[in-house]
Amino acid sequence: MVTTTYQVQGMTCGHCVNSVSTEVSAIAGVTDVQVDLASGQVTVTSESPLDLDTVRAAVDEAGYDLVGA
Repeated sequence: MVTTTYQVQGMTCGHCVNSVSTEVSAIAGVTDVQVDLASGQVTVTSESPLDLDTVRAAVDEAGYDLVGA
């Protein structure tokens, strides 16, 4: 298992957290997603390392921006 933390910009409420969690969870190989609204951190556990562009696309689909990656 691989755990990676990403910084996501623009989340302001529980709906934001749910949207990001749903989209990132849909990526093949993802086993867990934890979102910390206060810090904007999204911690993803997956079976193998994830392609950054795939994660970025999922966050973008949810309506938010992946920062600094």
